[in-house]
Amino acid sequence: MATQKLYVGAKLREIRVRFGLTQKDFAAKLGISLPYLNQMENNNRPVSSSVVLALAQEFGLDVTELGQGDAERLVSDMREALADPLFAETGPQLADLRLAASNAPVFARAFLALHKAYRQTHERLASLDEALGRDGSQMQPGAWEEVRDFFHYCDNYIDAVDRAAERFAAGLGEDIRAGAIHALAGQGIKTRFIQDAILRQFDATTRELDLSSLAPAETQTFQLLLQVALLRQDALLEATLDLARFRTDAAREIAKIGLANYFAGATMMPYGAFLAAAQETRHDLERLAARFGASIEQVAHRLSTMQRPGAKGIPFFFVRVDQAGTITKRHSATRLQFARYGGACPLWNVHRAFETPGQFLRQLAETPDGVRYLSVARDVSKTGGHFGAPVRRYAIALGCEVHHAGALVYADGLDLDRDSAFEPIGISCRICERVMCHQRSVPPMERTLKVTPDRRGVLPYDLE
Repeated sequence: MATQKLYVGAKLREIRVRFGLTQKDFAAKLGISLPYLNQMENNNRPVSSSVVLALAQEFGLDVTELGQGDAERLVSDMREALADPLFAETGPQLADLRLAASNAPVFARAFLALHKAYRQTHERLASLDEALGRDGSQMQPGAWEEVRDFFHYCDNYIDAVDRAAERFAAGLGEDIRAGAIHALAGQGIKTRFIQDAILRQFDATTRELDLSSLAPAETQTFQLLLQVALLRQDALLEATLDLARFRTDAAREIAKIGLANYFAGATMMPYGAFLAAAQETRHDLERLAARFGASIEQVAHRLSTMQRPGAKGIPFFFVRVDQAGTITKRHSATRLQFARYGGACPLWNVHRAFETPGQFLRQLAETPDGVRYLSVARDVSKTGGHFGAPVRRYAIALGCEVHHAGALVYADGLDLDRDSAFEPIGISCRICERVMCHQRSVPPMERTLKVTPDRRGVLPYDLE
């Protein structure tokens, strides 16, 4: 089998700039000539194995980062943006998008930011009457998307926050919840559990933290640790936000809660201990939930963050959808990238999880690019803790590329070698290239429609 050539010019430039080196000094450290480095940085030549080895030895680079990067994410995001009817006559070919993502990632991100701003402006103008009645809150959807992109391009792993949570957990003892309450008491904060629908409320004046006794134990622990993050880790959270450089105050405030959530999950499931337990149990979500006092959703979400350089876990994707199919959480350390707008592919097993509450559904799936995945889905309904309280119903999916499937208990008994065992799924109809999909809602981009009045197949049109 031929070895795939690796073109990572943008990554090489990023490393060189990070260490403050000129091309001449960088080439010297890598043991290559200046013209050779220049050709690699401009993607005119692939990176050789000797250069990869030098990067690891001289700069401590985790070489797996070279094969991942942001290129696949950028290509996926640009394809979805270019599915906008605005570009119907001018959409570039997939090969051009890959070149842009590899050779000019900064330009690609600028294009995505510009298209996002266009969409937000267009949507606000289309619903002007509604927007005028929201007292300026029409900026919120853009803020949410900006925060999602921040975690998206960090591989959902925030090193400084993760390590701080691990250190904090080490000082709490075996009972993390009791240890956290004791740590807050040391700062003069009293924790109370009251019968209230509000999960968490802190009064800075009385120094009292109220948690809902109606919530499940794992939710109480999570909310307790979230408040710990806001009170004890404020300097770290603010420093991380400064580096992120969010464009709006709303995005910064949302991201701060996101980082506090991250700290809470990483404290409940400290990186080293959780990674070892995940490998030992073969990523059995139920066993991990019982061992760490967490919910199934919390465990699945945590598994999607295990991307610490030098100690990486399996690259997972994690998604949560509501009953309408709207994606409410999405993270991916795999090549699978979720639709930024609209719902997920209806052929995906996450949508069927609502039909089988309390059960894990397994699916072998193949995306249009030929990549195969193992996906595990389950419903995660959340009650209000008392009779008459509304039930929030979601479904989650956790998955990885199929070559990692042997490390998951959920692969047992599945025929991973049979081509017909893999169901065809997509990302979004507008960027899915499957021609005869019976669930297609809109035509794909880069295809010409042919409408024949006297003929009707699965779709009301043919694709050329």
